[in-house]
Formats: sequence, C-alpha cells, structure tokens
Amino acid sequence: MGQGLSIKKCDLKITMNNNNHHTEEISTERLVVRRGQPFTITVSFSAPIHSYLQHLKRTFLIVQTGSHPSKADGTQTEFPISSLGDQKQWSAALEEQDPCFWTISVNTPANAPIGQYTLLLHASKSNCLLGNFTLLFNPWCQDDEVFLANEAQRQEYILNPEGVIYWGTENAVLAQPWDFSQFEEDIVDICFTLLDVGEHHQRAKDHTQRKNPIYICRTVAAMLNCDEFRVILTECGTGQYHNGTPPSKWLGSSPILRQWVASQCKPVRYGQCWVLAAVMCSVLRCLGIPTRVVTGFTWAHNTKSSLSVDECYDEDGTLLTQDKSARIWTFHVWNECWMARADLLPEYSGWQALDATCQEKSKGPSFCGPAPVKAIKEGDTKVDYDVCYFFAAINAKCQVWIQKAGDTLRPALSGTKYTGNNISTKSVGSERCEDITHNYKYPEGSLQEKEVLDKAYRNIKELETTSSSSETQFSAIPTALEELVNPFIHLQLKSSLLLGQDVLLSIEVFNYSSGEKATHLVVGAQSLHYNGVPITQLWKEEFHFMLKSNEANNLQVSVPYSRYRKDLGENNLLRLTAVLRDKDSYIYFAQEEISIRDPPLTIEFPEKMVQYQPSTAKISISNPLTEPLEKCVIVVAGRGLIYRQRKYRLGSVQPKSTQELQIPLTPTQAGPRRLTARLTCLQLQNLKSYKTINIAAA
Repeated sequence: MGQGLSIKKCDLKITMNNNNHHTEEISTERLVVRRGQPFTITVSFSAPIHSYLQHLKRTFLIVQTGSHPSKADGTQTEFPISSLGDQKQWSAALEEQDPCFWTISVNTPANAPIGQYTLLLHASKSNCLLGNFTLLFNPWCQDDEVFLANEAQRQEYILNPEGVIYWGTENAVLAQPWDFSQFEEDIVDICFTLLDVGEHHQRAKDHTQRKNPIYICRTVAAMLNCDEFRVILTECGTGQYHNGTPPSKWLGSSPILRQWVASQCKPVRYGQCWVLAAVMCSVLRCLGIPTRVVTGFTWAHNTKSSLSVDECYDEDGTLLTQDKSARIWTFHVWNECWMARADLLPEYSGWQALDATCQEKSKGPSFCGPAPVKAIKEGDTKVDYDVCYFFAAINAKCQVWIQKAGDTLRPALSGTKYTGNNISTKSVGSERCEDITHNYKYPEGSLQEKEVLDKAYRNIKELETTSSSSETQFSAIPTALEELVNPFIHLQLKSSLLLGQDVLLSIEVFNYSSGEKATHLVVGAQSLHYNGVPITQLWKEEFHFMLKSNEANNLQVSVPYSRYRKDLGENNLLRLTAVLRDKDSYIYFAQEEISIRDPPLTIEFPEKMVQYQPSTAKISISNPLTEPLEKCVIVVAGRGLIYRQRKYRLGSVQPKSTQELQIPLTPTQAGPRRLTARLTCLQLQNLKSYKTINIAAA
C-alpha cells in the first residue's frame, strides 16, 4: 500500500478473543465476539514501518455489516486508530507497535447491531481486508441491554446447551430433556439466516434495528410460527403427523434448524408449543440474549384477552370444545428472555414473556411478547407487548356449560377452575424444577390478587371494541349457587398412574338441601391432547340413586387399562368427568385430569469415566404390561459422549420383564455430560430418559 504501509497478514487472535468473549464453544476457527467488549488483533507489515505516528494519522479502520453497507444507515463505520480507545463507540487503540507489526485493540459499542461484520484497514486511499467477525449481544457488559449481573445465571441462560422442559398436569409435573445445541458451529450462521429471511418477509431493510433485543425477539418469534412468513416449524395440534416427525420425537433444536436450512427454508414438520419454545431458546441464547423455557399448567388459550373461558360438554360429560375456540390447555410452554426495556418504565426491565405459539388476536402478529413479567403480575395490561394476552391466559376463570338436546346450553354448577398454576422452569445449575408462579401472580385469594384482577378487568373493558366475548354472550351464574356447589360433588383419584394400571376413581356426592333428591350421575373418561382438544370418549358409567337431606353417597368406579390403551394420545392425558342432575334440573359438574406415566427407562454409568477412555453405559427398559412391547427402537444422544445420534433396534420386550442394552462410548469432553435416550415401540411414542455424569479430565 502506498507510502510503504503494506499489510502482510492480520492475526485475529481467535483463540484468545473467543475465550475472553465466552464464545470458544461456538468456534475455534473464526472470530466471534460480544458487543461492548474490546478484542485484539495484530497487523503485520510486508516492510518495516519506522515513522509509525505519521502512518497512524492517515490510517483508520472500517467495519461494515449487511448486504449494502453505508454510512448513512449506520451499517458502515470508520474510526481512527489512536492511543486511547473510546469504550462508548467504535474505536481502536494501538496497544503495541513495532516496525513489523501493530497490535490493535478494537472496541465495539454496547448498542451495536449484532451480525456478520467485515473489518478493513484504510491507508493511502485504499482498503485492505483484515478479516471477518461475528458480533453478538453481551450479557457480561453492564452497558448492554441484555446485561445479567449473576454469573451462575449467565452460565445457565446463555452457556448451558442442555435443558429440561416440563409437561404433564399441574398435580403430576413431568420432565423431558432437550438439547439446545446453541454452540454447534453452524447454528450461529443459521440464526442469522433466520433473521435475514424474517426481515425479507417483513420488508425490513434497516440492519441497525438488530441492535435492539426486542426487535430480535419479535423477528425470531415471527419466524418460528407465523403463517405469513417462511416459518421454521409447522404446528399441528391434532395428532396427525403425516410426512413429518411427531413433536414428541425431537430430542433437540439442531436437527430442526439444519433441516430448515437444508430444505431451502421450508417449514419443518412438526412442532408444538414446547418445540417452538425450545428452538426459540436455542436461537436467542446463541445470539446472546439470556433465555429460559417456562411451562404453565391449566392455560387459557385464545381468550382474546377475555378473563372468561367457556368449556362445553354434552350430558354424558364429553368435552365438545371446537378446535378453533378458546379453551383450557393442560399445559403450555413459552419463553422468558432477560433485557432492559428502554421503551418502558424501569420497573418493567428483567424477565420478558415471549410466546411463539399462534394466538387468535384482533390485531398484530399471531405471536405474543416480549411482555414484562412484572407487568403481567401487576395487571398492567396496557403495557407492550401483549401483556393482556398473558394475563388472561393465567387468570381467566373457566365456566362449564352442558349442551342439552336441541343445542341449548345450560350452565353447570362446579367449583372454580383456576388457570396459570405451577409455572415452572429448570433451576440454575441443577436439573431441579423451580416454581416461579409467584413471579406471575399474587397468592390465590389474597387482597393483592383481587386488586390486580380489578385493575386488569377495568383495563381490558376499556380495550374491548365489541361485545362478542364469551363474558357478554352468557349470563353469569348466581354467586349464591356457586358457593354451595363446591362440596356438592367431588372426584378423588391419583394424579398419575403407571401405564397398564386401571384408573380407580372415588366420587362423593352430598345433598346439603332440606329435602330428598332423586339424582342421575354419569361418570366418564376421555383422552385428550395437551391443548384441550378431545381425542375420544373412552368409557362411561351411569348411576341413579336417591339422596336424603344432608346425606352423602360415596361411589368407587374403575376405568380398566383395556379401555384406554389404544386411544391414549401422545401426551398420555385422561380427563375424568362427573355430571349430576337432580329433579330440580340443576346440573352439577366435576372433573380431574390424570397423567399416565410411561414405564421406566433407566440409564446407568460406571462409577468413574475419564476423557478419551472407552467405557460403557447401560440402558434398561422394564415392561409392566401383560403384553410384549413390540418393535422397540432406542435412540441415544449425548454431546461429548457419542457422535450425533445412534439408533438401536431391540425387537420385543416380553411382559413383566426387563431388557438391557449396553452402549459403548468414549467421552471426548470433560466436565458434566448428559446422555439422553428415547424409546419408541408400537405401544409407546414419547418415552425419554436422561442422566448426567461428570467426566474426569484426561
């Protein structure tokens, strides 16, 4: 280059910089850094430079990002190399100089757009390419909007590639493993492809928006499951998974993201709420936004921000709720991401709820969030984004209606069904389940809860533009009747059962009135999907009896395994209902849900395992049924233990017996490592297990 300044090479010091920026897990071959934190490069010259100060005055660095970088839109920036850098903006400081090389510290501003950057050195009217680097959000930097002060939380919510997702019922919370894979090398490129495709469909050309974590969260959420975009996942709630992978079979995010890119961005089949939330977590953690997966039980979906949800049953207790209408989900999974909300009051900074699952909304995109969790708890439903939807989902009350002959609806007298229970997430640094319901709600029945509900109800009424909500369609039930109904009929059963066991149900019926009552009781069992869509009515039994004044009747019934074994559904959920009618035509209703547990799949490791030393893990499957488990296949995966996934065909496991499988493996990475196993057979589709072992360094 003119005036004797000729570049021989540039050392990006990838190993040192990536270690300093907590990105060494992403790559050891390319420079990946976090904004608001300097990185160091060394530029070597072809010929010695003696009067370096004169050259320094005529030399500056250029960084650029995006397909059409320009100074005007902020995607190209020039800055000089000085003796002191400026930590608030793009700057460069000469740390060490020699006639043959300069060592330069490059500082990125804490609000720079994330993305793929090119670094150039300009001298004597020409540019020389020094290299490329990837810039991510920085939760270690106090000036970054995603700054998270607690190191243990940063390790969990940014750096941990292994998660646990909760499902089941509020009384029987179950855990399933998930591999977020956010640091596998191609994932960071897929994440930026995802942003490119999302921005193309939104016709957003301003790359500088990528400095805003809110914008990134909303773009990713839109890309996951909005019909108008070239989405990553196709959602399917019916249990019919033709030409695709059932949601329960996914073990991690990377196969989904890779399949999406390999198919030229065609939607991957299939995902449901927990798959959407898990992939969202992978993408946001990869980009540097602290993120976790959250599960709530008894979730009111598609309420359109109404605080009332209707469930309709026929006279036999069979759920009739239509696919598209608002309904109660047994569980729902969404995300929380951590950030300062510069667009809102300071108290709304912190955890933000973000839900990629499609919602029916009167306006705006079909995803929800990011909504400050603090605003949800306080009932501040006017706060952006979509606080009203989250608030309604976890605070709506459910009204049961019985559809009689001629399609007339009658309100059933039943105990209040509360939504938003046992909101759960994986604990920091352990695989324990942490209940975070208190972050979203005040205690049930407390004065604070009443005040918040009153405030939210006023806000939501102001937002309503029509009177089409279920609250105005149906008249409320008299409070006096609600008060006497709670103990009138009561169901009691175990919250979960092992597959193969009969369901034992106890029904207590009380007559608190002053007169004798002739009653008709129908008890039923129905299988359903996690999202409240019924599969089929499995069993019912009817009783007629007289109840004297202040008399109780206790009935014991049993739903045999043979009645539910073939139509259980992939979520293993049964709903038990009781519909009681008396001579005065009052209808009393009670319900309970039960989770059917799969048989145990256990993983055992040797007492000690050492890096690079061959070893063996043992997987055992016990069959509690009186029939063989047929066509059994076990898929195992474990980063640092085995390469990619392995599949083993077991054949049949005989009734009341246990079969073992030896898994040879050679650990390649030290530290805690998790092995995950998934078994499928003709009878079971969603049996997963996992175990973590600490691998000693070689």
